Amino acid sequence: MRSTKAGTTEPAWVRYTLIGIALAFMFLFLVLPLAAVFAEALRKGVDAYWEALKEPDAWSSIRLTLVTAAIAVPLNLVFGVAAAWAIAKFEFRGKAFLTTLVDLPFSVSPVVAGLIYVLMFGAQGWFGPWLMAHDVKIIFAVPGIVLATVFVTFPFIARELIPLMQAQGNDEEQAAIVLGASGWQTFWYVTLPNIKWGLIYGVILCNARAMGEFGAVSVVSGHIRGQTNTLPLHVEVLYNEYQSVAAFAVASLLALLALVTLVIKSVVQWRQERAMQAAADAPPERPLKLKETP
Repeated sequence: MRSTKAGTTEPAWVRYTLIGIALAFMFLFLVLPLAAVFAEALRKGVDAYWEALKEPDAWSSIRLTLVTAAIAVPLNLVFGVAAAWAIAKFEFRGKAFLTTLVDLPFSVSPVVAGLIYVLMFGAQGWFGPWLMAHDVKIIFAVPGIVLATVFVTFPFIARELIPLMQAQGNDEEQAAIVLGASGWQTFWYVTLPNIKWGLIYGVILCNARAMGEFGAVSVVSGHIRGQTNTLPLHVEVLYNEYQSVAAFAVASLLALLALVTLVIKSVVQWRQERAMQAAADAPPERPLKLKETP
């Protein structure tokens, strides 16, 4: 028995060494940088911290970040559910191409994505002259920031739902349709309850990326202080102006967002695992027996 146990488990010193390396890595590259952000933000006291956050440009960047996320996340929610529904539940020509398009923002640099929008909607772009003639401003304005944010964040919800829907199959939906349910009723009462935790998980990740996006937004925003600077861009401006305390104070808001997102993500993941475990442990329904006719 002892030889079997020794042959299937690592020595205690190996386990403790691996755990120590993992904990040291997390402390050096996760805990310590986060602690440094808050320590630097509060280096000159709480009053200086609040003064940095109450600055008009800081409030403008906060509002713009919230507005951008409030527009981009619902749009990606609709697109993600529709794309996941189409890819997971139906077979059609071009399905592989659609799946590739969903993954495109993961393979394209955000800076390149921003340059694409400049090429399309900039003053010298494809649609630039027409937009200028009609006094429509996209680049160096809020619409360009929203478009860039939507592009870099739209895979998150779809990629979270596609494998979940594929694993669930079509049996419940087909049964609902056979019983007379419409397409909307099937989605609302059958599909949505089965994917709700995965959907919430995807929305959380999408919102976190939307608020923290830097590369694509930096290209299309123009860095107009007080108008087109989101929180990450405002941190860069303050740091370049050697206002380190104010920069870290604003950065602490993004750090808090990351921590809150991590906590919510863990709770949602735990609830999702509990729901899946409860479904797996539930006894199978007994089939109905038809009475024999004499």
